[in-house]
Amino acid sequence: MNKATVKRKVMVVVGVVTVLAEGVVVAVRRGGVFRLDTVVRCREGHLFTTYWIPGASFKALRLGWWRLQWCPVGRHWSMVTPVWSDELSEDQRQQAAEAHDLRIP
Repeated sequence: MNKATVKRKVMVVVGVVTVLAEGVVVAVRRGGVFRLDTVVRCREGHLFTTYWIPGASFKALRLGWWRLQWCPVGRHWSMVTPVWSDELSEDQRQQAAEAHDLRIP
């Protein structure tokens, strides 16, 4: 094998491991693997619900662990991250459930 082939294989392995690690962290944060809606927080502290699919993003620009996404609460673009489900009060969970970003058609 030449250096380009080895480098390509290493990059694929690193990509797969990164996607799997993101999947595990997001599943733990949202309290389960089979929930499509995930509560996220923007940089201004707004909570809302979005589709967060590890390794993919349809409505956001991925920047490593963070995503640049439209915040429907503050009506602005912001970096968002998933929130630990057990760090939210019941009121915060309800508010996040009521504020969902754009649905995918």
